[in-house]
Amino acid sequence: MDTVDHNQVLDTQGLYCPEPVMMLHGVVRKMAAGEVVKVIATDPSTERDIPKFCTFLGHPLLKQAQDGELYYYWVQKKKASD
Repeated sequence: MDTVDHNQVLDTQGLYCPEPVMMLHGVVRKMAAGEVVKVIATDPSTERDIPKFCTFLGHPLLKQAQDGELYYYWVQKKKASD
């Protein structure tokens, strides 16, 4: 699986909706514009929830992937001019 360069990792394995998205929101809030967080999740609902989070708040979802029961997302904090 190809990866995307990232500044930090958010491991939400074992957590269920809405916790992964709430944790992602808290992490993104503290990041600098343009930084990337890699999210690791086991909750299948993140396939719906994380892309919606990104679309609603304007943060680019650079990539998403699945490996067995693990879901991966690379989310970039939007730049100030976006």
